[in-house]
Amino acid sequence: MKSFKMINAVEAKKIMDSKKCKILDVRTEEEFNESHIDNAILLPLDEIDEKIEEIFKDKDETILVYCKSGIRSKYASQIMAQKGYTNVLEFGGIVDWPFEIVL
Repeated sequence: MKSFKMINAVEAKKIMDSKKCKILDVRTEEEFNESHIDNAILLPLDEIDEKIEEIFKDKDETILVYCKSGIRSKYASQIMAQKGYTNVLEFGGIVDWPFEIVL
């Protein structure tokens, strides 16, 4: 079974700082507009199945996935793994993100 890896916020931040990844926010547009991690790409969970492959064409690039609390990001990461994405890293929710966010 294809799967994804769960990491913590500190690990995710180190990868973000290396600039060798894309950041995916799977919350709603309203939630995203309230606050989000800098450079995150919004793709709500209910649109992942039909739109992920047009937005993220390289299935081997590192993609960091988050939501509000970590539930939707796990679902989204599983969908991506099933579609053949090989380097999906799920790091939970923005509620637990100790670093800077865009307001």
